[in-house]
Amino acid sequence: MTDAQLAAHLAKVAGRILSEVRGAGVFAGKALGKAGDQTANQFLVHAIREQRPDDGLLSEEEKDNFERLAHSRVWIIDPVDGTREFGEGRSDWAVHVGLAIDGVASVGAVGLPGLGLVLCSDVAQPLPPAPQRPRMLVSRTRPAREALAVAKAIGADLVEMGSAGAKAMAVLRGEAEIYLHTGGQFEWDSCAPVAVAAAHGLHVSRVDGSPLVYNQPDTYMPDLLICRPEWAAQVIALAASC
Repeated sequence: MTDAQLAAHLAKVAGRILSEVRGAGVFAGKALGKAGDQTANQFLVHAIREQRPDDGLLSEEEKDNFERLAHSRVWIIDPVDGTREFGEGRSDWAVHVGLAIDGVASVGAVGLPGLGLVLCSDVAQPLPPAPQRPRMLVSRTRPAREALAVAKAIGADLVEMGSAGAKAMAVLRGEAEIYLHTGGQFEWDSCAPVAVAAAHGLHVSRVDGSPLVYNQPDTYMPDLLICRPEWAAQVIALAASC
């Protein structure tokens, strides 16, 4: 099984597990989110260590083991990206299984269990046609000031959505053209989505256009831009002036 096949398989199975946890009706709200995080994390961590024992591992739900810094290959996972949305019974949450190689998000799978989809870096498809008026994805609860300013400058319609993975895949699926985030994230929020987005021909970078670098001692990542290539230069220039 290739790395991409493994990532896709794990994202699919973890999504099925999470759907069963939510469907059981035992938990609700924050307790449901916590149960989902813990259950999916246990499966993903065990499976990766079993299938790729020589690789490093970084998970949102595990205490960071800096031993990963000695590895060129590091799996970076988020068992439930969008825990709030998962707990609220929404569909805009995701499962992230990514692999960074020498700091680059190289392989990834993003499961969207609420939509019955798994999008992977090894199954690239042409981007769908874009409308004349762009759409920009922003957080449901805390839209970034810079994103709002750029959207106003280019006349973009705002699309509110939950998890980072759901937003990134919405660009890939043709539901929006730009995902600009400046509110801060961590490596597990973007590694898998960035790998999938890049494989499908989307632009991926920091908001200033510099590369996204993974498997760092400090896993905090201040900002992120995933968009259709034709919008990248304009968005980067406008963001710099905000």
